[in-house]
Amino acid sequence: MTVQTLDHYIEKTEGVIGGKPRIAGRRIAVQNIVIWHEWLGMSADEIATEYDLTLAEIYAALAYYHNNPVEIDEAIKASETLVAEMKKKIPSKLPIQFNE
Repeated sequence: MTVQTLDHYIEKTEGVIGGKPRIAGRRIAVQNIVIWHEWLGMSADEIATEYDLTLAEIYAALAYYHNNPVEIDEAIKASETLVAEMKKKIPSKLPIQFNE
């Protein structure tokens, strides 16, 4: 009998989503799982259903995060910085509407 370990669920591949840790065989980064679960309050079941993942994949991503919080937190911060810089360089094509 073969027993799969957490290493089976998380992989890093140069050139795939910037080499960030991700769900094996998918383009879903560990940082996305962390944001959905920790910041947006989605349950593991909700994430699994919404993104067609297994609970083992979700919990492996969360375990990876808790084992490597600095790496993932820095990746999230870098992504936020990139988005902020892009917003400055490329104005929205949508008109700004204010609620009265």
